[in-house]
Amino acid sequence: MTDSSALDPEDRKIVTLARSARARNGVPEGAAVRDETGRTYVAGTVELTSLRLSALQTAVAMAVASGAKSLEAAAVVSEAEAVADADRAAVRDLGGPGTPVLLAGLDGVVRRTVTAG
Repeated sequence: MTDSSALDPEDRKIVTLARSARARNGVPEGAAVRDETGRTYVAGTVELTSLRLSALQTAVAMAVASGAKSLEAAAVVSEAEAVADADRAAVRDLGGPGTPVLLAGLDGVVRRTVTAG
């Protein structure tokens, strides 16, 4: 477990945004990413009959659609014990293999940090 108060303020911000997106939209996961300019993109899980995206995939897609060239960090709030491979791949595609991905529980406490690699 990672002490969330020890996080960089910008990382704490994306965890808070991800948690808020999950709660506000009543979805299983919330996510936020920060691009190379410091802009943030926030999303929840998308579950339509014809389209299913995790919250992190949706946040990355929003960043790409808004013109982001790279990612500095990503955060996902979930009950899952690990960041899904497909989520790490989406972050890696835009941010590169060293991009940190923070996994927080529903309480916002970061349980682990992995790289997109």
